[in-house]
Amino acid sequence: MDTLYLVIGEILLPFSLGLLCVWYVHPWMVRIAELKDIVDEPSSRKLQRRPVPILGGVCVFLGAVVGLGSTSVFGDGSELFVVVMAMTVMLYTGTMDDILGLTPRVRFMIEIATVVLLIVIGHYRIDDFHGLWGLGVIPVWISVPLTVFASVGIINAINLIDGVDGLSSGYCILACVLFGALFYLSGDSSMTILASVCAGSLVPFFLHNVYGQRSKMFIGDGGTLVLGVVISVFVIRTLRHDTLCGELGLPNLGLVPFTLSVLAVPVFDTLRVMSARIVRGVSPFQPDKTHLHHLFIGLGFSHAGTTVVILTLNFLVVLCWWLLYRGGASIDLQLYVVLGLCVLITTGLYYTVSGLSPASRLRRRLHRLGHWTHVERTGLVLWLQRRMDRVQERE
Repeated sequence: MDTLYLVIGEILLPFSLGLLCVWYVHPWMVRIAELKDIVDEPSSRKLQRRPVPILGGVCVFLGAVVGLGSTSVFGDGSELFVVVMAMTVMLYTGTMDDILGLTPRVRFMIEIATVVLLIVIGHYRIDDFHGLWGLGVIPVWISVPLTVFASVGIINAINLIDGVDGLSSGYCILACVLFGALFYLSGDSSMTILASVCAGSLVPFFLHNVYGQRSKMFIGDGGTLVLGVVISVFVIRTLRHDTLCGELGLPNLGLVPFTLSVLAVPVFDTLRVMSARIVRGVSPFQPDKTHLHHLFIGLGFSHAGTTVVILTLNFLVVLCWWLLYRGGASIDLQLYVVLGLCVLITTGLYYTVSGLSPASRLRRRLHRLGHWTHVERTGLVLWLQRRMDRVQERE
């Protein structure tokens, strides 16, 4: 009975409340964005062909906050107050960037200030390696800059993968599920609820974003920055010294390799792209079309097909980590294999495929595979498109 109570209170109820809230609000937010011309205009760098509303992040944030407030009776909601503050700052920052446009320097400084807020008020710090290289607790003068560097990097990585329909929201659903499972097993109720409510809030947005035509909306920088700070909180919570994840007592449980496996595509693809820009002598924040998702789009994959392939690659890294852990591999070995796989599926895959001749057999096969992902007007996909747009019409 206690287990059922926890599942309902920490997983099913927050998930459902976030989902229902966003499902109801989404059509109204599309109309507001269209009425006020808050849209993302097409350009040579962007993949859409028409203006698309960009207030999806407001919907997701609202669903998360409503869900957290409604389920606070099942956990200690007070410790999430600083997290909601950080999410709010990121929502305002990202939405202003969507509407007015902020310089990378201003955004960067606000992100640093937000992470410092989490450190000072919420005591969110990466301060324990949990046995990696034989290390445990690390001193404050190392943990504080490490937390700022890692968190700002994660926030920007989540923002930069938002290039095709469903990729950023689909990835964050996957990350919330994986981190949420770890938090549930460790008994961390507040983080389990946060992961559940964020996953639930993202599901209806994901469906409209991928399958909607008239109901399509982008999550925008407001949404990606909010989700970036949430994923950062999950990472910090996992690697903090005094939290329940480190007290599971499972031998050879590599928490650092686990977090890196979950972050595989966004973090390592961003590192590759920014490093290549620096080598070319341009700003690492200069937009281009060299991300992993651009590679698959160039091979002829649909947006949905690109999202599925990239999320599958990321999940395979997590699966390999789990197999290593279950096989008794040391924490150090888990880390080295995860790092190798992360580099392989981002840097190795990108440069290998992009360097193929157009006439090569492998490239032709990849193009053929990409063509098979274009099923926008058939079967279940067509039904989902009609369903999403019917919701928009009713509202």
